Amino acid sequence: MTASTRPHPRITRDSDGRASYNGKLLPDGPWHAEPDHVDFRSPSGRPCIIHRNNMGAWCGYVAVAPGHPWHGKNYDSIEPFPGVHGGLTYSDRCQGPLCHVPEPGESDDVWWLGFDCIHSGDLSLYDVSQGRENGIKYGWHESYKTAEYAREETLSLAGQADAVLR
Repeated sequence: MTASTRPHPRITRDSDGRASYNGKLLPDGPWHAEPDHVDFRSPSGRPCIIHRNNMGAWCGYVAVAPGHPWHGKNYDSIEPFPGVHGGLTYSDRCQGPLCHVPEPGESDDVWWLGFDCIHSGDLSLYDVSQGRENGIKYGWHESYKTAEYAREETLSLAGQADAVLR
């Protein structure tokens, strides 16, 4: 697993590693010890990425190569529709932070499928910077989804992409 130090447009860190969002120091929490982007491989070798979006919420992405039934499809036409946090919300080719370095013999023509952790009940770093906390708010439970949570959901999506090929 490779954590990136690539700059995030709204998240900065002080010399002690404490995170700020839009210049506002965040309260104690897991976000201070988390990176903002991680490239890794699933157990089957599938490229995976977790990346914070502009609101500071985690998103998870899995690559499928040409020949996979999901390659080139819009996320809302994927069948069977994967069970992942909030459902699929992204599909596209490599671009920007959503790209990988292919291993020898691996295609660079991958199609990324992804989800985000900024649905009803999810807290982003923006929300945290505004004083919102894990707990009951507006009648439902809100919680910050950690990098580890996003990684596990991404691995689940990768496993579902593998299962389609069996």
